[in-house]
Amino acid sequence: MRVTRDLPTLAAGEVDVSFVIEAYEEVVATDTAWTEHSHPWHELLWNEHGTSTAVVGSQVWCITPTLGLWMPAGQPHSASAVAGTAYRAHFFRHGTVSALPDVPVAVEITPLLRLLTERLAEPDLSPASRAVTEAMVLDVLRPSPRALLVQLPTSPLLRPIVDVVRADPADQRTLTGWATALRCSARTLTRAFRAETGTSFARWVASVRAQHAVRLLALGFEVEVVAEAVGYRSASAFGAAFRRTTGMTPGRFRAR
Repeated sequence: MRVTRDLPTLAAGEVDVSFVIEAYEEVVATDTAWTEHSHPWHELLWNEHGTSTAVVGSQVWCITPTLGLWMPAGQPHSASAVAGTAYRAHFFRHGTVSALPDVPVAVEITPLLRLLTERLAEPDLSPASRAVTEAMVLDVLRPSPRALLVQLPTSPLLRPIVDVVRADPADQRTLTGWATALRCSARTLTRAFRAETGTSFARWVASVRAQHAVRLLALGFEVEVVAEAVGYRSASAFGAAFRRTTGMTPGRFRAR
């Protein structure tokens, strides 16, 4: 069963709000999708447990307990989460100032950031303490050097590769193999990937595999099973690649 929720499309600052930072959290009981929408306030999304996905144009972002996503006010996006995902959202009044840009960006969910947001949820927090804590939250928000992001190529040339690799991240075809299948040169594909994704074919495949891996790990699959499912010949090779992308080992991620 899959539930679809419709939300409005609102411009940045279109709705006046009294809060500086407002929290919302939910555990989704069934697989859930949110149609494309936008908020009048900025939004920080992250999960207490499980993984979710946000789509912004041709960008697919994976959200986890350690990697959140900053969604600027007025930015159209859609989202999805599997049953059992415990997600958290913090809404920031349009006009608040932080070090984050006016585009979607990954945010490291550090222990300090967690503690500060938990303090904001205390029912007896005084107005003065709330103002200090909100200022500290805005001060510690920083873009993460890591991101579980896949930029989807949209050209007819690369579309067959995108469809196959996203459906089966374990596919082992090299760029040369794809060039043969698509009757073009490997150099042509290299240039196309760089132009459309900003990265190489190998790095793009690694990103797709990382996104697929975190979903499987969140569902409780063993590390060895996940490694094989996403195309690595050993759990150690998978672990090294996963750590480069996420900053943690698959075992640690699975235990969260």
